[in-house]
Amino acid sequence: MMLAEHLGIAASSLSTRYKRDIFPADIVVRCMAETSANLQWLATGQGKMFDNSEADTIKLPRKKIIDGKIYDSNYLIFDKAFFLPAHSQMKEPQVILDTEVQYIVDRKFTEINDGKWLVDIEGKVSIRDLTRIPIRRVRVSGVGMAFDCDLEDINVLGRIIMICA
Repeated sequence: MMLAEHLGIAASSLSTRYKRDIFPADIVVRCMAETSANLQWLATGQGKMFDNSEADTIKLPRKKIIDGKIYDSNYLIFDKAFFLPAHSQMKEPQVILDTEVQYIVDRKFTEINDGKWLVDIEGKVSIRDLTRIPIRRVRVSGVGMAFDCDLEDINVLGRIIMICA
């Protein structure tokens, strides 16, 4: 009775399917969609109740840099084993595609250190090398001529975790 109510069908419909030995494919598919249970387990009772492959993967949003602007570009799914243990603590990871190179970026960070970063300089987004220099300054290099500026002069958007060329 409660199952019929949950599914929004008459209890007599469930009873008829049971009495006539009709396989409830529509109900099984709906149950799979609602619970993420394994289809084989739902249909036959064999195999694992839940497919644990999702627990072993990470789905990262993918963005593209085109003419200095960031645009959405679907998702990429990675096996968690792909990342080193030090990278498993990423708080807001995403993939950035810049020309032919994909960068895995963590958009949440606490401190700016030497290395590659996703930055916004005067409204143009790019991947740059940042080197800290005394008194809250940074040397920006990587595309064209290097320059020094205050940290407040640029908008640091994310730390490059990994380069996938």
